[in-house]
Amino acid sequence: MCTLSLSLRKFSFWVVPSMASFVESGWQFLITHFSDFQLACFGSFFLHESVFFLSGLPFVWFERAGWLSNYKIQGKNNSPAAQEKCIVRLILYHFGVNLPVVIFSYPVFKYMGMRSSLPLPSWNVILTQIIFYFILEDFVFYWGHRVLHTKWLYKHVHSVHHEYATPFGLTSEYAHPAEILFLGFATIIGPAVTGPHLVTLWLWMVLRVLETVEAHCGYHFPWSPSNFFPLYGGSDFHDYHHRLLYTKSGNYSSTFTYMDWIFGTDIGYRKLKALKRATVENNQCNKIYE
Repeated sequence: MCTLSLSLRKFSFWVVPSMASFVESGWQFLITHFSDFQLACFGSFFLHESVFFLSGLPFVWFERAGWLSNYKIQGKNNSPAAQEKCIVRLILYHFGVNLPVVIFSYPVFKYMGMRSSLPLPSWNVILTQIIFYFILEDFVFYWGHRVLHTKWLYKHVHSVHHEYATPFGLTSEYAHPAEILFLGFATIIGPAVTGPHLVTLWLWMVLRVLETVEAHCGYHFPWSPSNFFPLYGGSDFHDYHHRLLYTKSGNYSSTFTYMDWIFGTDIGYRKLKALKRATVENNQCNKIYE
C-alpha cells in the first residue's frame, strides 16, 4: 500500500506540472502570434463554431440513418430539408449576429479586466468562476425564457426556435436574431461582470455549448449527465419543453431544474414522469403474476 501511494505521488508530481507546462507553452504560442483582439474575437468565434458543429452534426446523421433509435426520446424525425434549413440559417445567424456581438462586446470585456497574458489562472479560480457563471446564467435564462413564452413575444420571436418540436443538437442555437441577443445576455453576463482570463472564458463557452447541444439532442442515453447529476435538466427535461408549444410548456431552465421546481413550472413534466414510472411498475407486476 505504501509503495502504491508513493507511486501515485510521483505520478502526480511529474504529470500535473508537465500538463500545466504544455498548456502554458501552447498559450504562449497563441499570444505571441495573435493579438489580444484577434484571440478574444476571432479565436472565440472559431472555437465556438468548431465545438458547436462538431458536437451537433452527429445528431443529424443519427436521425437520418436511424442509429441509436432505442435512445431517441420522440418517435418523430425531422426531414432532411428541415435539417438543412436549420444549418443554413445557423450559419447566417452566426456570421450576421454572433460575430458582430463578439466584436462589439470586446471593449466591455477589456474594461472589466479580461486578459489573455500569462500567467494562466489557477484551476481553483477557473472552477469558481465557471460555477458562478452556470448559476447566474441559469437564473437569468429562466426568467428571460419565461418572458419569451408570453403571448406576443412567443408569436413574434420565440416561435422561431419552436419550429422544431422534435429538436436535434443544432436546433439549440436556431432562434430569432432578437432572441439570440436577448438570451445570449444570460451567457455573457457572468464573464462580463468578472472580467476573467480568456482561457476561462473559452472553457465556459465550450461547456455551455456542449450543455445546450446535449439538452436539444433528442436522445437520452445511459451516459447522459442527467442520470448522474440530480439537478441537471438534460435532453429529456428540455425535450418535454419542445413537445408542448406556446405558453404552457414549462421547463424553462437552461442547465439545472431547481428554478422550475421552486416556481412550479415543471409540474406537467413531473406528473408525466410519475405516470411513466407507475406504468412501468404495473407492467413489471403483471409479468410477475403471469
